Amino acid sequence: MTGSTGNTTKSPTSPKSPTSSKTALTKYLRWDTAVGILLIAVFLAGTGTTDGFANTDNLSAALGDVSEIALIALPMTLLVVAGQVDLSVASMLGLSSALAGSLWQAGFAFELIVPICLLAGAVGGLLNGWLVTRVGLPSLAVTIGTLTLYRGLASVILGDEAVADFPETYSQYAAYTETVPGTFIPYPVALFAVLAVITAIALHCTGFGRSLFAIGAQEDAAWFAGIRVKRLKLVLFVVSGLVASFAGIVYTLRYGSARADNGLGLELVVIASVLLGGVDFDGGKGTLGGAVAGVLLIGLLTNLLTLNDISNEIQVIVTGLLLVASVLTPRIIAVLAERRHRRTAAEESVPVSAAL
Repeated sequence: MTGSTGNTTKSPTSPKSPTSSKTALTKYLRWDTAVGILLIAVFLAGTGTTDGFANTDNLSAALGDVSEIALIALPMTLLVVAGQVDLSVASMLGLSSALAGSLWQAGFAFELIVPICLLAGAVGGLLNGWLVTRVGLPSLAVTIGTLTLYRGLASVILGDEAVADFPETYSQYAAYTETVPGTFIPYPVALFAVLAVITAIALHCTGFGRSLFAIGAQEDAAWFAGIRVKRLKLVLFVVSGLVASFAGIVYTLRYGSARADNGLGLELVVIASVLLGGVDFDGGKGTLGGAVAGVLLIGLLTNLLTLNDISNEIQVIVTGLLLVASVLTPRIIAVLAERRHRRTAAEESVPVSAAL
């Protein structure tokens, strides 16, 4: 009877409420949630300390400045979730810009230039995907190589020239001064919002998205489960190249100039935004909402620093620090959580007689 009563009142599994509360707390204090809170804090701080920060013209400019980054971040999020990365996106943007400028200079209609640039982006993405999925090379090494290749092709196509005077019919929709009627949202950002909703549904609500998380978590297990791993990764690289080339067109029209060096270094900002939003670089974890919050956070910080006359060099340093923090902080948290778990497990495994 005594033993039975002891088992009933001192069961090792009885104290469930602290564990349950910790689980609930962890659920609502995820990394992407923290980034969203930080985004709101930066906005409030900017509103309270910097004149003109919160007016609609400045917010339109801030959103317009990250429109290309935001567009490219969508397929980049899918790639990173699947355990891959594409560092050639900024070079593809530059190649698309150079190709558009060269074709416009040659007298091509802009309606024909756009599909040609998009086709070039898809082919570039296909090359990346083929080298990764068929040749078996790591995506990091492949896209570092094609980063140089695509930027070199852009230089060959356009050289040091800058082509301007694109049709106003299209340029006006890429400029942040033209917004969706009744809002301060530029048209490229509105397009991004629509694509973000579609991407979020695909990633979090479909079998396609579950397959990407499975590939990123354990590729071999995903293959044994019947997931077409190589085909999915190939599709992701093609989409990444396609969207990067479209971002190149938007970039060209927004600045009114096609150059081979357009978007130089932009890939680091895209990667920093995605990782800052809580998408794990090792794959298998993350949310699209977190990636979007990361893009907006970097955009608002950059705009705030610019309004306060902070130099571009300092802004680059801030972006670099955010990239390091976004990679390092989750790993520190994971290590501390693992140590806490081991300590708790060790304490619970102590025999009752020893505790007495």
